[in-house]
Amino acid sequence: MIAIVHPGKLKGAQVAPASKSSMQRACAAALLHVGDTLILNPGHSNDDLAALDVIQKLGANVEINNAINEKGATFVESIKVISKGVNPVGPEMNCGESGLGIRMFTPIAAISSQSITINGKGSLVKRPMHFFDEIFPSLGVTINSQNGFLPIQIQGPLKAPATITVDGSLSSQFLTGLLMAYAASDVKDAVIKVLDLKSKPYIDLTLAVLNAFGWEVQHDNYEEFTFLPHEPLKEKIEYTVEGDWSGAAFLLVAGAIAGPIIVKGLQMDSTQADKAVMQALQNANVSIALHSEGIQIGSVEDEVLRAFEFDATDCPDLFPPLVALAAACMGVSEIKGVSRLAHKESDRGLTLQTEFAKLGIQIDLEGDIMKIHGGGEVKGAEVFSQHDHRIAMACGVAALIANAPIKITEAEAINKSYTNFFDHLAQLGAKVEIN
Repeated sequence: MIAIVHPGKLKGAQVAPASKSSMQRACAAALLHVGDTLILNPGHSNDDLAALDVIQKLGANVEINNAINEKGATFVESIKVISKGVNPVGPEMNCGESGLGIRMFTPIAAISSQSITINGKGSLVKRPMHFFDEIFPSLGVTINSQNGFLPIQIQGPLKAPATITVDGSLSSQFLTGLLMAYAASDVKDAVIKVLDLKSKPYIDLTLAVLNAFGWEVQHDNYEEFTFLPHEPLKEKIEYTVEGDWSGAAFLLVAGAIAGPIIVKGLQMDSTQADKAVMQALQNANVSIALHSEGIQIGSVEDEVLRAFEFDATDCPDLFPPLVALAAACMGVSEIKGVSRLAHKESDRGLTLQTEFAKLGIQIDLEGDIMKIHGGGEVKGAEVFSQHDHRIAMACGVAALIANAPIKITEAEAINKSYTNFFDHLAQLGAKVEIN
């Protein structure tokens, strides 16, 4: 797919997409919950669909409940998951391109004593999974991998030792899977120790989902996690998926540089890491007002957006939208946390540098710091998504302030997280051509 986004102003209101971080965790919890779970406001990105497929491979039954909106279009209103726990129905599961999916569902699949092969596709087959090789033997799980890469074959059942130590410096996603597997297994007196945990807000989200279902997990400064006795889980549970701060960050930046617009459906008390985009926007002198219907956002009239500093170590997915924001800011913006970008759908530090250079935006990578030279003219050009959904969206946002249209090749990459992104830009008034 090719998307061509033209320069222009935005106005109106848009509802944020459903959070795939929240949705995938809800799917995992629904699988582990013995009973019925009704998931409201479900997501429908490729990662969400992959999670639904995985829980069915691991034994859950899934019922899709459709409804019709005011425009006469059919949409998924809710999803009912009926589960008896982890009982694989076949020898293999595929997590698509979801990094969270592979890291979270693999420990969960290990609860079963059945041998299962775990695979993925696209960029996921190139992403390192060596932590499974390092940790699983100490959990009593047999594992065979391709030198730390997919496909991997595991056979449980997972046995929680009294204490296990996990390196949290690369990703918090494996810890999410362990926390869910331990909680659902009702382990007693087990402690998970974590060294150098990154992305703490994502663990907050995991704990919030577990708590919503009835499991109780506590931590000591994110360094030790213990599992508390809890009341029996309800036979029927409802869980509402939050609006997605990760996807909404692109809408918020679009409003900041080409608005004003209103973004609806976001929880200001969310534990999602990417809610931190609000601080970056404030640092850049963006006008923000909170209303009952949503967040109104737009640049301050007669005032320029200013270069900003921001630490994205715990929220690395904010790099792409913040690069688009920095391009519109006068001066050199600095974002910390480049080391977190190497093992994404692309090596995002280099990809952002390469693709935004085509737009006339200079990006310097200096150790763990990214410096973006903004305030100059953004040039119309042809860019390549590098098969990375966030790169495609960042370029689409930057096009709103370019001197000519920006053509984005392999733009279907957005389907991984935000299927309706270009449609939503168009609904806000942008001229978007899809070929």
